Amino acid sequence: MRNNKGFTLVELLVVIAIIAVLMAILLPSLNKAKDQAKGVTCRNNLRQIGLAAMLYAEDYDNYVPRSAGRRQISPGKYYEGWILYFLPYIGGKSNQTKDYREIDVYDCPKYPDKEQTVDYVINSWKDGNNEQIGFSKRSDFRQPGTKIFLADNEYGDEQGSWRPIIKDQSALNNRGEFDVWRPRHLPSWPNPSDRTRRRVAKARHRDGCNVMLLDGHSDWVQAEKNIPKLWQPE
Repeated sequence: MRNNKGFTLVELLVVIAIIAVLMAILLPSLNKAKDQAKGVTCRNNLRQIGLAAMLYAEDYDNYVPRSAGRRQISPGKYYEGWILYFLPYIGGKSNQTKDYREIDVYDCPKYPDKEQTVDYVINSWKDGNNEQIGFSKRSDFRQPGTKIFLADNEYGDEQGSWRPIIKDQSALNNRGEFDVWRPRHLPSWPNPSDRTRRRVAKARHRDGCNVMLLDGHSDWVQAEKNIPKLWQPE
């Protein structure tokens, strides 16, 4: 007699149950690893922008841009924004021959809205009450290696997005929402009712955000430790 060997229905169900349990155990770890990889990519992007900032400073007497949007700073003279000023040092020959949206390092892979083209906010801190528009010398900052130059741009909360979504260069004209210059713009600001005034991401990467410092290196800063001292020149 020939024996017909095969799986019984009970055995198949047991195998399926084991696979389901393994998936439930492994998926959180896989998602965590994916988030960590995105955080590393973001910091690497900021490091490359930091290199562009240092090259720009070398060419322009140690000056660096201090705001994001295009602004008129004097009659007939316009400030174009850090994104465009760094463009020739990071992949574009000039502001006219390269669209900044094509520069991958300008993007944080964890920003929730993929149409956003301004994934980082810039240090425009003057005195905590007034904004620095235009340029400043890096030497105006004491200990530039401890001062934040760029940080993750905030998005929103459980009620949805309340930060502007910039889709192209023209939308940056006369926009100041991507400049950080007051304590309430920071995630360490204690008043939760001011959430619509926060400009630096509170929990983009774990319980903090990625930053680029004024000496060009990148790092991660916990939300509670992202305080005015890290932004103010003095």
